[in-house]
Amino acid sequence: MNIQNLTNEIIDGRRLGREDDLSFLKECPLDELTEGADKIRKELVGDRVDLCTIIAGKSGNCGENCKFCAQSAHNHTECAVYGLMDYDRIYAEAKSNEEEGVDRFAIVISGHSPSKEDFEKLIEIYKRLRNDLKISLCASLGFLTKEQFDRLYEAGVRSYHNNIETSRRFFKHICTTHTFEDKIANIKRAQAAGLSVCSGGIIGMGENMDDRIDMALELSELGIGSIPINSLIPIPHTPLENLPTLTEDEILRTVAIFRYINPKSNIRLGAGRKLITENGIAAFKGGASATITGNMLTTSGSTIKNDREILTALGREVIAF
Repeated sequence: MNIQNLTNEIIDGRRLGREDDLSFLKECPLDELTEGADKIRKELVGDRVDLCTIIAGKSGNCGENCKFCAQSAHNHTECAVYGLMDYDRIYAEAKSNEEEGVDRFAIVISGHSPSKEDFEKLIEIYKRLRNDLKISLCASLGFLTKEQFDRLYEAGVRSYHNNIETSRRFFKHICTTHTFEDKIANIKRAQAAGLSVCSGGIIGMGENMDDRIDMALELSELGIGSIPINSLIPIPHTPLENLPTLTEDEILRTVAIFRYINPKSNIRLGAGRKLITENGIAAFKGGASATITGNMLTTSGSTIKNDREILTALGREVIAF
């Protein structure tokens, strides 16, 4: 496979699928792959960087048994446990993020689904945020009904975050309290309500590169426009606590692979950026076009100000409004 020819073909409209032999993605010299991925990024996405932030609106005591998660009640970690935050606390963080030039703000809550009471509170919070701020609104509230997604849209939410986490094959090794198919159905309900879906996953949980390619293909088939790639930072007292951290080369190859399979999507760096030299610069030069940021986001190892400085130095546009 001539990677330069393929790069140009993708820019001209070719799309990779399950019918293609994708083994070259694992074998191609890394520098050629990342160079091609960044060329695709520049031509099909451009230099405009999408910055998003999150707030943990409700934390801990989750009934799901995801092996990577500090907030699962099945994993006896020391994560904070609290109920749904009030509007003033959430507004203050969203307002601060808006003032620093962030594009999108998401409320994230723990648990399979919000209680009826919490969902009604969240609807009112989103309505007020829509009226009080300019920042685009996102939600990450677990599994919802089509009616609930419709109400979120009416309240001003325009994107929904729901990671598929890993490949269809490997998912059962990570979580058994819900299925991969549950995830897919939830994403399709969100899309049916008019929401743009942000969905990706975590690499380094014991899966192989074929699983990562399969995850990239699933996201392509779903038409996902924002794909966060998180590199596992093993958390003490979770079942994955003793897994080795990924090498920088593995992360960079994965980012480039996702770019080749999802050429027009925002490939978004998430947790584990600190595993890459200079907090992700090589990934931004190798196909990544967006990032999760935030002054409260401990997994990123950076702040909004630092991220803006890094991206500006790379010639990227980071003005939100």
